[in-house]
Amino acid sequence: MRDLSITPKVFLRVAQTAFASLYLIIITGSLVRLTGSGLGCADWPRCSESKFVDVSNSHAAIEQINRLFTGVVAASVILAVLLSLRLRPKRRDLVGMSIGLVIGVLAQVLLGGLVVLTGLNPFSNIAHFLVSLLLMSNAYMLLQHARIFRTEEMALPRRAPEITNSTTLLMVLIVLAMAGVAVVTGTVVTGSGPHAGDENAIRIDLAINTAAKIHSITVIICLVTALVLFLISRRDPISWRILAHPLERFLAIGLIQGLIGYVQYFSGLPVLLVAVHVALSVAVWLAVLDLYWHSKLPKAV
Repeated sequence: MRDLSITPKVFLRVAQTAFASLYLIIITGSLVRLTGSGLGCADWPRCSESKFVDVSNSHAAIEQINRLFTGVVAASVILAVLLSLRLRPKRRDLVGMSIGLVIGVLAQVLLGGLVVLTGLNPFSNIAHFLVSLLLMSNAYMLLQHARIFRTEEMALPRRAPEITNSTTLLMVLIVLAMAGVAVVTGTVVTGSGPHAGDENAIRIDLAINTAAKIHSITVIICLVTALVLFLISRRDPISWRILAHPLERFLAIGLIQGLIGYVQYFSGLPVLLVAVHVALSVAVWLAVLDLYWHSKLPKAV
């Protein structure tokens, strides 16, 4: 009988594919909204009352492409589950995280339907985006665990001194929490702004300049906290060895994101800059998640 077991290397490639597809669908989803195509397909799960697939106009085509790409995402996460069951030795963490991706994608499909059926209600849109970030978090953790599994297969040394400085660990958690708050307030800015996905969609009853000020304050607090963490970590050789690169990445991406945020706001929220801002918001979250991951695990040697 043929051995149908899957190697850690193969599974790592599948995890990378799932991760990339989940990131891409966030970008395509934002383009649906920014091009005013949110109700290009006014029905769900069909595009319209008469057609399941409709590309008769540009808005319908853009929305339809995003929906069809969901099939690619679903296939990648289902494949991750199927292959995780074939791994030898078995890894419950990889199976559980893979199943989590499938559950998350199903939740996103239902939320996507809710967004359309509620006429692009801003709160359903916010929920749709935040669940996307939870999915990306799951995909990131799956990817990291798959890399560890691959490292173990190659018999590479991995363990090294861990961070024991309680102040450093607390600061990492504060940066993570503030990044989460900044992301949530950012969705409120979008929900009160002009890019609703359709000109008739309702908006959050909050002045965009007020929402933007609240959001910018949370971003500044997050970056200042990260800078304090940067200075504290430099005093501890072990903390600095482990956190230097992920912390520098987070600060760099966060500063770029903040700069783009100010430029887009003062230039009237042009579509291209808003699209870049949305894509980078995911990168910011992944960067702070990466910082947290490194703070909890020993540095690879």
